[in-house]
Amino acid sequence: MKAPLLASIDIGSNSILLLVGRLIQGKLQVELQRKETIRLGGALDEQGFLQAQAMERGLDCLRRYAALIENVPVQHRRIVATQTLREAHNRDDFLRQASAILHCEVELISGEQEARLIYQGVSGLLPPNGERRLIVDIGGRSTEVCLGQDWHLQTAVSCPLGSVAWAQRFFADGSLQTSNFEPAQNAARTIFQTQLSCIHRQPWNAVYGSSGTAGAISKVLHQTGHAAAGCISRTGLLQLKNKMIEAGHSDRINLQGLREELRPVIGGGLSIMCAVFEVLHLEHMRIAQGALRHGVLLEMHKTLEPI
Repeated sequence: MKAPLLASIDIGSNSILLLVGRLIQGKLQVELQRKETIRLGGALDEQGFLQAQAMERGLDCLRRYAALIENVPVQHRRIVATQTLREAHNRDDFLRQASAILHCEVELISGEQEARLIYQGVSGLLPPNGERRLIVDIGGRSTEVCLGQDWHLQTAVSCPLGSVAWAQRFFADGSLQTSNFEPAQNAARTIFQTQLSCIHRQPWNAVYGSSGTAGAISKVLHQTGHAAAGCISRTGLLQLKNKMIEAGHSDRINLQGLREELRPVIGGGLSIMCAVFEVLHLEHMRIAQGALRHGVLLEMHKTLEPI
């Protein structure tokens, strides 16, 4: 009997991502992937309400995704929402409409659940070679850091900072000066020093970056000759930061490999990544193929009853 078709959707602070696939002999066979940059995380007003226009952008995206997964049984769909909707006071409004569009519950997961699923998503696509893995996922409004061995998670931490939030707080006018980067990096460092102490004391021998910020930085570093493909280095980060400071403003950034929609938030993401490298004394990071949506799909497969 053919393996069932499964669909997962990650409603993130920067993007909404769809993954459709099958698990065949423990291997994920991807049938369809989609990503739309909706930037819900940049649309929380001062009172903590998600603005109506952003809410509608997100729901429109989900309507498009609903059409794409019409052939996936409702019980084989799992949709999760993360930090922006954890913060939004009117999240129930969005979750109710999203659930109706997708014909299944949209789960609002905690930061710790998010970290656990990210670890599963990354490790599920890696071979079980005994390595102790440190996994870092810088999202739009939260950053998850996980540590484990092979597929076994040992420590997971979710920190309340991300590329969209930091761009709004420290780079709001598009300025990319030292006077923007220093406070942004210092603030991130302070949070990480407090929240990552439980990870800092443990050993690891492989470091992976998951999702958009890590991938975007890696592509730029490779295109500009500062790192091998799929890698981030400490020296490369410093060179990239210097290039941005030289440009002076997000409108004047001229970096090969940087997608246009990431231009407004790259300063926030880079300052957080620099702080991660500093606090955890990292020299290199590899880019992972797996992410939250993969972890959601893999966990759903494990819990499905036989058809």
